[in-house]
Amino acid sequence: MNNRRNFLKTAAMASAAVALSSFTGKPEENEEPNNNLSDGKIRKPIVLSTWNFGLKANEAAWEVLKKGGRALDAVEAGVKIPEGDPTERSVGYGGRPDRDGRVTLDACIMDEMSNIGSVGCLEFIKHPISVARAVMEKTPHVMLVGDGALQFALAQGFPKENLLVPDSEREWKEWLKTSEYKPIANIENHDTIGMIALDADGNLSGACTTSGMAFKMHGRLGDSPIIGAGLYVDNEIGAATATGHGEEVIRISGSHLVVELMRQGKSPQKACEEAVLRVVKLMKNRNKDLKDIQVGFIALNKKGDYGSYCVQSGFNYAVYDDTGNKLINPEFYLK
Repeated sequence: MNNRRNFLKTAAMASAAVALSSFTGKPEENEEPNNNLSDGKIRKPIVLSTWNFGLKANEAAWEVLKKGGRALDAVEAGVKIPEGDPTERSVGYGGRPDRDGRVTLDACIMDEMSNIGSVGCLEFIKHPISVARAVMEKTPHVMLVGDGALQFALAQGFPKENLLVPDSEREWKEWLKTSEYKPIANIENHDTIGMIALDADGNLSGACTTSGMAFKMHGRLGDSPIIGAGLYVDNEIGAATATGHGEEVIRISGSHLVVELMRQGKSPQKACEEAVLRVVKLMKNRNKDLKDIQVGFIALNKKGDYGSYCVQSGFNYAVYDDTGNKLINPEFYLK
């Protein structure tokens, strides 16, 4: 009897140790270290963002972080740069319209305390990320869409503006001649800036904002305004954000998946790779051509380790830390 009790006690202690290791994100013995941080030191502050416009966005975020500011303030300030740029054709002001010629914007934001805010199909407001933050801080809800989102934004004092710039209108009228919906990977279907940051206090936040797929059906939402798909933050583990074909990211709850894989002990790099492989698997199961899509993830953990992976070449991301601001071309699946 005593031997049986000792066996059960030992087994219970072993199970608890395994559970604790998973909860704390302790690396597995066979897990490869993230080669983006080889010295083992915690790197903070640090900010990551998707695509080459992330370089300018990072600069704005870094102005907040280097002064000891909060990651939440940094990511909002950062993504507002491409949102307000009329020459940037996939985010905010200047974004390509839907097939009805209407520019509709989506955004979400998440802080270190799991506070979240989101807007979808929002028209006439240049900075949807700030409206999403207002939803988070000033309403009992987490998402407002369409006319309700616009009504709320106007009540909060956001100015109503025409977002359809001449170049976007010209492209839309040209598209109407055939009305053929075949978004081009890395051009018409990335449509997103996702940003994640770790501040000097060791807290994480993230933001994601987009004008969505060019010439989409009116009312279409992608992954960008959906917490767990386009963005997810867990202040105990890490943060992740996605870009690319939103429908494919939604199928796997992509950003939440990346964070959960990091919780299990995987590095940010390995977590991004596994998430992309799940996208690939589902595409193959449905006999879809991978060349038609792009999906990319970036991830950051509490140590300042980071990683990225995507379906095919063409995606890049920007990293700003105490060594400077740089653009990185990640590894990809489709060779």
